[in-house]
Amino acid sequence: MLSAKSVFQEILANDESFALFCSIAASGESQGGWENARIAALVPDSERELAPKITRHGADEDKHGRIFNALMKKRGLDPVPVPPETDYTMLLEKNGIGLAHEHLKRDQRLTVQDIVTYLSHSRVTEQRASEQMQLLRKHFADDPDIGRAVKQISNDEDNHLAYCHEELLRFARAGHGRAIQRTLRACALAEIRIYRDVSLAVMANMGRILGWSRAKAAVLAAGIHAMYAYERLGGWRRMVSLKMPERRDALGGPASAAPEFA
Repeated sequence: MLSAKSVFQEILANDESFALFCSIAASGESQGGWENARIAALVPDSERELAPKITRHGADEDKHGRIFNALMKKRGLDPVPVPPETDYTMLLEKNGIGLAHEHLKRDQRLTVQDIVTYLSHSRVTEQRASEQMQLLRKHFADDPDIGRAVKQISNDEDNHLAYCHEELLRFARAGHGRAIQRTLRACALAEIRIYRDVSLAVMANMGRILGWSRAKAAVLAAGIHAMYAYERLGGWRRMVSLKMPERRDALGGPASAAPEFA
């Protein structure tokens, strides 16, 4: 039976597909770490108290990149080049979602609106990350090879999502509500399209490595298109709602250490 669990099991069981999976994930996390570090360094003076949380967010992302690299090293594998069409983070940036890298490379203070844009972008992408890791946690939390990594990253992504909710609600109370909703909607509608395209590209690369039949590849592609149709018709709204999280001040402390892999 073709299921999300069986597809992941097939990818994880093959060294070449596992290396590609981890390399894609590590690249995206490392880019996220750099972005957050730059944003923390450039926050406006009025939001300096937010800088440690943004720094913690970036440190978590860097840690996730190290975890994925450690998983490859544990199996004696080296990172592989990431096909451009699978680079989710860079495709978001190229499509104008979030803060442009050229902006972040300049030593120029960000504005409050820039911070609202950053948090809105993060709220959307962390929703996706949280859901993806919850799926992996559901099926692989007890896996002897990747279980600890999955649980660690999943917990961090849930913290990131909680932080985005809490901070955006604070900005909404300060009078930025309309700008937040407008930015969230634009980010969500762009993200679901990019996520569809990246998912198709990742599955195409995995199918080539694993020798999937044309029929199997078609079924998986149809599932990705069906998910996009659901999100386009209204599923995207889950990415733009805001509510006070149960986890308050989720990024209020230092980043936790990455698990060790023998």
